[in-house]
Amino acid sequence: MAAQAGEPETGATNHGDFKLSITQALGDQLATALGRLRPAPLTQQNLSTLDNRPGVYQLYRNGEFVYVGKADKSLPARILKHLRKVSGRQGIDLAEMTFTCLYVAEDFSALAPEKLLIKHYKGQGQIPWNNNGFGNNDPGKRRDETVVTANHFDAFFRIDLERTVPGLAAGPIALSKLLAKVSKEAPYTFRYEKKKMGDAYKKIVELPGDELTIAQLFAITAAALPNNWQIAVLPGRAILYPDNRHNYPSVWRYYRGDEILDVEPEIGAAEDIPEEPDTESDEG
Repeated sequence: MAAQAGEPETGATNHGDFKLSITQALGDQLATALGRLRPAPLTQQNLSTLDNRPGVYQLYRNGEFVYVGKADKSLPARILKHLRKVSGRQGIDLAEMTFTCLYVAEDFSALAPEKLLIKHYKGQGQIPWNNNGFGNNDPGKRRDETVVTANHFDAFFRIDLERTVPGLAAGPIALSKLLAKVSKEAPYTFRYEKKKMGDAYKKIVELPGDELTIAQLFAITAAALPNNWQIAVLPGRAILYPDNRHNYPSVWRYYRGDEILDVEPEIGAAEDIPEEPDTESDEG
């Protein structure tokens, strides 16, 4: 017999569980607040208008939402490092990039707001760069042997060797100063071993002009070093070590003495890429 209006259904229990997800509510509210903002071009001028406060931010490429992260101390400082990274890649233009950001209280950082947003957006199939290693830092020498996977940011967008290095003048310069300048100005990691160079580190090289690309400076550097040295250009960084008989699996170009050797890099199968904590630490 059907229950009358106002009567409990047969077999209904008189108790149950109620679960309130505070973190999910926070993530949803953060996403809503960020969604109200209008993306601005990713430029140093726009970043200079931001306060040096902690917060969360979103990156867009050609209007597509591609990345969400946080800054524990300074939003402009953290986003500037992404600007620098994108500016040094092939196949991508800074003019394609925009961003939004939201200041959050310092004590709110303990709740890992970027993880709340990642969880929120991944369920909607967004933020592809949070899954491809975009926010990861230089993995260090021990990872130079790693095979870059097909779905890695570095595989999609190799470093650009045609970027010019400002502040150089035509004429003589010590190799030590040249290497330090390239390492500082390149918008990606250029890691080199200086202790083993010996007197070659102090060698004077001649620059043919003041608008030289990183590729040209690598060629000048390699030609000035002993024959056992090489510059190896990996998808996401360049390294200089005395190991010219060594081949790195993901390298796509070598500079060895006067020789420039382009090779086909080994690309691994697509796989899940662990995302490092999105902090103020730089790529090196």
